Amino acid sequence: MSTAAHVVVVGAGVTGLLTAVACARAGHRVTVLERGPLPNPDATSHDQHRALRTLLPGDPDGTARRLAAHRHWEDLETLFGTPLHRRVGTLTAHPAERVDALLAEAAGAGVPVDLPAPDALPPLGLPPGTVGVRERTGGVLLADRVLRAAARWLTARPGVALRPHSTVRSVFTGSGRIVLDTGEVLRGDLALLAGGPWTRRLADSPVTLYRQTMLYLGRPDGAVVGGSGPGDSGSSPGGDRWDDAPAAGGLGRAGRGWVLPPGAGTLLKLSSDTVCRPVADTDSRGEDQQPYLDRLAAEGVLPDLERYPVAGVRVCHYTADTATGGPLLTRVSPGLWTRAACGGSGFSTAPLVAERIAEAVKEEA
Repeated sequence: MSTAAHVVVVGAGVTGLLTAVACARAGHRVTVLERGPLPNPDATSHDQHRALRTLLPGDPDGTARRLAAHRHWEDLETLFGTPLHRRVGTLTAHPAERVDALLAEAAGAGVPVDLPAPDALPPLGLPPGTVGVRERTGGVLLADRVLRAAARWLTARPGVALRPHSTVRSVFTGSGRIVLDTGEVLRGDLALLAGGPWTRRLADSPVTLYRQTMLYLGRPDGAVVGGSGPGDSGSSPGGDRWDDAPAAGGLGRAGRGWVLPPGAGTLLKLSSDTVCRPVADTDSRGEDQQPYLDRLAAEGVLPDLERYPVAGVRVCHYTADTATGGPLLTRVSPGLWTRAACGGSGFSTAPLVAERIAEAVKEEA
């Protein structure tokens, strides 16, 4: 392989686009194939926001990887010239008896944390016996903004071909040859299959398909939005305390619920792992969502949920490693890789996948 390789990326979600960015920055020619428009509103990555957290208790290597991903996001903000990250922090409920050890672990890893007073936060359903620990450098990635910014940057980059409405019919895993529905055949020096749930039909991979129901909410009824400056908690009389509120997880009766705060044009988003279920395919048209919405309400993720006007309900699909339930990056054969992304963690760690694929191109040279 010559120094300048040809990289083919299937799927223009966050992993595909950021991989294209990393490879283009390394001087390679890149072709991005997307079955729909670009960005695609049906893509797994397409959403208003995703959580960004770094501390993985008991997993120092995982924490180090998340810290590296965080640095990549800061670099991408500079590269794209637009804010991608609301630095409002990420709060997670932990058992009170483990908090001291957790604080020591965070300090050792270089992750700044604090214990915000409950009256500085909106009402959150922390399980009994838990304490909210906030990562001060965490927060919310503006997902749709990330996709648009990456696509804009790639459009202006010489040597990059963005090809929307290009559906891949098959991939020959031995040779990496890619065949489109039109019959056109492409062959790059390296190919990454990052088409979300649809990647399963292109290459055999040990992943499970999941479906999750998410609830989008407006501000609480009767609330008056507080100040929007950094450090203004919105807790003035009549305020709802969501201004600059952190993303929050470990909530609800099962400790598996989470909320992403409103801000920068986004709604408040709520869901729980308790409404995540394995499915056979991505067709959810005949599925009644009400039982899952009822389960979300019963979880108590937001104690005063009835005060929040419902702005929308969305069903999303993603694939995850069958063995671990997390993201999976697999080298199928020389020159062919697949990526199964798992929810928010798959989005926030996408820059690490991009870096690994750029390294793989160099290794194949």
